[in-house]
Amino acid sequence: MANAKKIALITGANKGLGFEMARQLGQAGVTVVLAARDPQKGEAAAGKLRSQGLDVQFLKLDVTDKADHAAASAFLEKKFGRLDILINNAGIAAEAFGSGKVSTTTEDTIHRTFETNFFAPVALTKALLPLLKKSDAGRIVNMSSILGSQTLHADAKSQIYDFKSLSYDASKAALNSFTIHLAHELKGTKIKVNSAHPGWVKTDMGTDAAPMEIPEGGKTGVELALLGENGPTGGFFHLGKTLPW
Repeated sequence: MANAKKIALITGANKGLGFEMARQLGQAGVTVVLAARDPQKGEAAAGKLRSQGLDVQFLKLDVTDKADHAAASAFLEKKFGRLDILINNAGIAAEAFGSGKVSTTTEDTIHRTFETNFFAPVALTKALLPLLKKSDAGRIVNMSSILGSQTLHADAKSQIYDFKSLSYDASKAALNSFTIHLAHELKGTKIKVNSAHPGWVKTDMGTDAAPMEIPEGGKTGVELALLGENGPTGGFFHLGKTLPW
């Protein structure tokens, strides 16, 4: 396997940051499995990257569907026999950022947000862990957000202090907790687990008000996906810098 191309699976990769990370990893010589809920949009996205000469194929994967988790595991096992990189990118924001007051956030909003942003990546990662353990250098990247930082939310002087949305922020804090716990469980193995804050990026979720362009936003996740043997694990990063939990 030492000379074989790395195999990466990216969820929610038909557009935005997921698509950009698929492009950057493809350009780095990685075989990318571009996963998305919508077969038409996903296949079109994979085709666009293939037309650029990249090794990309589409896999239908709704991260909230356990049957799709099992199908993804079976596909990867049969096709490659392992998985080297898992980027848990699929996520939702059910409220406008900064508008999620505790008093007005519905239980349904919290449940829906956690289902996609926390429960789904935990379940999918667990389903794919046996394949990641077959890698010479497994990498798990959880696409989080600075809005998941409890430290910064509690600091009146931080840039995000007045930018609160309970459902989204709490789901990303929970995802960060998953990163810490899984990295601890896997210490001593060749698998590294980290959380990435891509930045505020001009995507459908980030809107045109965001200051960062998509290629820049894709860098952090890609860097963590391609970490060398001496790279960190169990951390929270943005463009090479550590963020507080």
